[in-house]
Amino acid sequence: MKKEFIISVDLGGTKILSALINNESKIINRVKIDTEIEQGPEYIVESIAKAVNEILNSSNLNQDQIKSICLGVPGTVNPHEGMIYNAPNLAVKNFNIKDALSKYFQIPVLIENDVNIAALGIKKYEFQDNVKNMLVVFVGTGIGAALLFDGKMYRGSSFFAGEIGHMKVSPNGKIGGKKVDATFENLASRTAIVNAIKKDIKKGKKTLLTKLSEGKPKVKSKMLLASLEKKDRLVTKHINNAGMIIGSVLGSVTTLLNIDTIVIGGGVFEAMGKYLLPIVKESFAKSVLPEPGKDVKIVLTKLGDDAPLYGGISLAEEYLN
Repeated sequence: MKKEFIISVDLGGTKILSALINNESKIINRVKIDTEIEQGPEYIVESIAKAVNEILNSSNLNQDQIKSICLGVPGTVNPHEGMIYNAPNLAVKNFNIKDALSKYFQIPVLIENDVNIAALGIKKYEFQDNVKNMLVVFVGTGIGAALLFDGKMYRGSSFFAGEIGHMKVSPNGKIGGKKVDATFENLASRTAIVNAIKKDIKKGKKTLLTKLSEGKPKVKSKMLLASLEKKDRLVTKHINNAGMIIGSVLGSVTTLLNIDTIVIGGGVFEAMGKYLLPIVKESFAKSVLPEPGKDVKIVLTKLGDDAPLYGGISLAEEYLN
């Protein structure tokens, strides 16, 4: 039987998004399910298997028609061995997800860091492979990045390249004197924004977000956007602060690496990109050294949540051809 399809899976901190893609690089079916990371890695594997089987069943396909399952993981992974070294937002460490999925499927399973795989999709389907030195940053539950030098993915000596979210961005290394590391993602991710707002709510400050999130287990980016559009002062303050931190960090990275293009995506920018981008650009201009910063393009990804799904096509081409 001819293998005409791949299944791309984007494993996130709050959801699993999977898509069936045909030989013409078209997404022809998709499934989205919520993740419950607190239940551990085996539950996550079961959830991935459920999403893939839903794709197969609803498309009237069987495993023999699938070239590969391409999985994007929010953490440090070894794509050759299928090992997740560390995925903090999934509470997973030293877990071979490729082996675990092989119990469910007799299909080649390819894994990659989620932002790396998104960058592959952006490179091919937004820039038609015409990129030189590019930084891709996704801001959502956490913050991750991917680096392309001379158009090629840079994974680092031990696959840790791009872990921008774990960079310390405060001189004292801690947040408010507590034991929380003052890392980029602890200060500017959606999780950080929500935590900062909740801290102010406990101090008696008012926000529309309290009503919008009532009865909901998680505060999502769309709720932040709704509060922002209604000019909620507390939400606006913390969104602005996150935007300034993001711009400052990107400026420093540009000074170090002399990149020419920055592409930003992830749930926070998917929802609030039009508002945040000018703040990021202004802060970037203040942070970057003028010479390397003057011609840098900073844009939002046009692929949105689909970037890692399309990246699965490039990943399959890299490993299977």
